[in-house]
Amino acid sequence: MSPEKTERARPRAKRFGVEFEEERAWVTFYRRVGHDVTIAAEVLTQLEADPEMKRTHLALYLCCKESLRSHKARQARNKRIGQFVRWLCNGLFTAPARLLRRGGDMALECLPETAKEPAAPQVRRLTREPEFARAQASFDPQAAVPAMAPATPGAELSPSSSTRPKAARAAA
Repeated sequence: MSPEKTERARPRAKRFGVEFEEERAWVTFYRRVGHDVTIAAEVLTQLEADPEMKRTHLALYLCCKESLRSHKARQARNKRIGQFVRWLCNGLFTAPARLLRRGGDMALECLPETAKEPAAPQVRRLTREPEFARAQASFDPQAAVPAMAPATPGAELSPSSSTRPKAARAAA
């Protein structure tokens, strides 16, 4: 063997190794694009950028498209499931609790008052008595003046006795 032939053989071996690794990388892309959406998107952009690569690896291009389409459908399905679960939880837990809170307030408003003032009947009975009315008028200076007005127009009262209430007169 001549030295020229051995030098030519080495670059071919290296080229064969690079081509082999390149093919192996493409094969792994075929496997991974079905599961990994980010790799599928990256491979798809690379294949769309180079029409020659797209023609060479058309099956990989289609696998990437299918992977992205199924991922989009999966996201839409998950979104619908999430909306249904939120709607269901709202209907089962939140809405009844809100209604119970409002219904409880209304029920409390409909109940009769439990705490009644014990002195209320006694006060009503006393206000009907004339003695109580006179005593109450003695404490109110404005109410006392009309009650003390003379029955006859000619009768005069002394200014000191007519303008002062009874309680003030009694204290003086």
